[in-house]
Amino acid sequence: MQQTFSYEARGQALIIHLPKELDHHNCRNLKYETDLLLAENYISRIVFDFSRTEFMDSSGIGVLLNRYKQMTANGGKVALCGVNARVRRILTIGGISRLMEQYESREAAVTG
Repeated sequence: MQQTFSYEARGQALIIHLPKELDHHNCRNLKYETDLLLAENYISRIVFDFSRTEFMDSSGIGVLLNRYKQMTANGGKVALCGVNARVRRILTIGGISRLMEQYESREAAVTG
């Protein structure tokens, strides 16, 4: 099964809908695709939508940290939404929970 990302723009926010598995197999594509989107558009907020995600490894943590550093260096923010208990545990262990705000809904994450 192909793991794909989809992207949605809402004003200056970029919503990234993550696949069922966020791992080393697809993180390279995520980084490449978001590099292009960020270079071509003025984005001040990235929202990672974990609604479909059931698994994430350290590669996913790496991509999140990379985007966090990039956005905060430019005065932007990164938010998370739709995080289930399993992924929340990984985010907590990886230190992501201390850096990025988590929201229950996509709309709340976009408006912050």
